Amino acid sequence: MIMAKVELRFQKVSDAKRFYKILNNPNFIYFSAKPKSIEDEKKWIKASYRKRRGNTEHHYTILYGGKVVGGCGIRIDRNRDHIGEMGYFVDEAYWGRGIAAKAVRILERIGFGKLKLRRIAILMNSKNSRSERVATKSGYRREALLRKTIKRKDGKYDNTFIYAKVK
Repeated sequence: MIMAKVELRFQKVSDAKRFYKILNNPNFIYFSAKPKSIEDEKKWIKASYRKRRGNTEHHYTILYGGKVVGGCGIRIDRNRDHIGEMGYFVDEAYWGRGIAAKAVRILERIGFGKLKLRRIAILMNSKNSRSERVATKSGYRREALLRKTIKRKDGKYDNTFIYAKVK
């Protein structure tokens, strides 16, 4: 089986409709971003342009075979500009194809290379075994369990794992 190419490019406002659809999938139970409208998603993407110029956040669209299948990004720690936190999401129709792991490796090269980070962390819901697999497959190590860090819509809290890689 030949795998289509995974690529990253900066997010565009034209990605908003696709991201809205992906992020509002009811099976996305571990990813907290749920835009209320396509317009809200457009505003978020426009705000990300300013964040990139200010070197606080760098957001990318994940392309698989030229199609928009997800997004990823790195947030730079405000007080320690050598530390970044990575996040990612992929459309459910493309789960299990290694796309997120490939995107993480590309984003990591940007983080350690262009952004000159020394540490990249991935935080995830401790119940999200798929994200945990992406992190371990990409060479990240679990460092900690943070208790009751994610507030759910029902008012209860979930735990978070921290995985990280240092250069």
